[in-house]
Amino acid sequence: MNRRILLISLAGALAGGAAALALLTGSPVPLGPSGSSASTGKALIGGPFLLVDQTGRRVTEKDFAGRLMLVYFGFTACPDICPSGLQVIAAALDKLGARGEKVVPVFITLDPERDTPEVLGGYVKSFHPRLVGLSGTPEEIAAATKAYRVYAAKVPSDTAPGAYSIDHSGFMYLMDGQGQFVQHFQHTVTVEKLVDGIAKAL
Repeated sequence: MNRRILLISLAGALAGGAAALALLTGSPVPLGPSGSSASTGKALIGGPFLLVDQTGRRVTEKDFAGRLMLVYFGFTACPDICPSGLQVIAAALDKLGARGEKVVPVFITLDPERDTPEVLGGYVKSFHPRLVGLSGTPEEIAAATKAYRVYAAKVPSDTAPGAYSIDHSGFMYLMDGQGQFVQHFQHTVTVEKLVDGIAKAL
């Protein structure tokens, strides 16, 4: 892992992870070897959103009611964290088999300027056929990141004028059929641990 990716990971762990844990109303449980955390209180993570899926359809959280959602934020130009996390999600869904049909994997872009529905469509399809990609206006994405307590910051590139990357936290959020927070996982979670966490919530 190069120095830049290490800094991104540390920033996500400090800012995004701290926010996710500190904003629980119950006593937060420290992250363990599994790379996941749950709480006995009601989490202040998640909420209403209005976005656009990869087909161009406007969707809200209500479109996924009655099913678990596994929500992951990132962007298609992400060099490391996003692809590795999506690969784990895809493998976990395959391992769950028929039970995985009750889970909606959702990838929400942090880069709506470049990640149009069309771009997202090709990207998510390369990981798993059931992966839902969501984009929207910058304001709509900002509202979604705020609801999920996601850390994200645009970082200008030194290589070309106008070029940029995005530093962000790398957490997967498991939400129940009513849109309530169940558990979150680090992007480094193993397939087995992710499968176990989802199976317990089914």
